[in-house]
Amino acid sequence: MQRELVWLNKQRFQGWGCSECAWVFNPSGAPIGESLNEMKENYERRRDKDFATHVCTEHPRAKNTIG
Repeated sequence: MQRELVWLNKQRFQGWGCSECAWVFNPSGAPIGESLNEMKENYERRRDKDFATHVCTEHPRAKNTIG
């Protein structure tokens, strides 16, 4: 499985998530840094680390139950 970090535009969520499961990036707290650029770099570093370490089987997608 080749998962990717993707931008999601859903009805109740807009942000980064996994292409293969229901994991989404939810940063805790305000951005940290001395400048806007440093805050952005810290945010991206945290996002990428959280994405790399998540386990897809722990975030299953809801099954569509159309019937």
